Amino acid sequence: MSPPLHLKSLVPDEVRFILERDCLADDLSGALEILRAPTIEYGVNTSIKRPFPGNASVRRKTLHRWMNDLLGSWEQAGVDTFIILTAHGHDPHQEALSTLRTHQARIFTVDVFDLDFSGLLEDGDGPMHGSELDTSLLLYLAPELVRMERAEDFLLPERQITRYQRTRLDALPKGSPGSLGRPSLATREKGERLYKMIRERIATRVLGAPVA
Repeated sequence: MSPPLHLKSLVPDEVRFILERDCLADDLSGALEILRAPTIEYGVNTSIKRPFPGNASVRRKTLHRWMNDLLGSWEQAGVDTFIILTAHGHDPHQEALSTLRTHQARIFTVDVFDLDFSGLLEDGDGPMHGSELDTSLLLYLAPELVRMERAEDFLLPERQITRYQRTRLDALPKGSPGSLGRPSLATREKGERLYKMIRERIATRVLGAPVA
């Protein structure tokens, strides 16, 4: 996973801090009394020719096997339902998580970015990576990891937008600073609204139990 260059940390920030750091998984776990497993901090990334600081990836088969082994062990211990949260839309990553198998336990894989955020964003229509969405969430959840003075907007010509949709992002386009979209539009206030929307939608639509 490749963090955009306006983020300080060398871990996959948007995934770790949305899902782990006193945030989504913890909030849902505490509110609904659901056990939470530790975050798996790496996923399947796009292949790149230009190296970016902090970029790291595992193969699709590696993630799939790792998750299958973990779920199998937990199922043997008595767990009958798994809810997997991810904030990474790359197709091979999604495929690794959506094809997991258990003997009888149920598996729900949730992409927390697969929601309609258009009403909460100024630039919510085009491809996103380190964009207004991601950066706003981090400004709310972990502002110490964001360097807004280094945020660079990178907009695609209209003819290239379909090619670089989030789930189809095989590689960042030439000239990208490590991001797609307009991170300069990000604010903490947007991040708070976005985060609360994500939490509420997952609680009600996936878990069937709204949280305050």
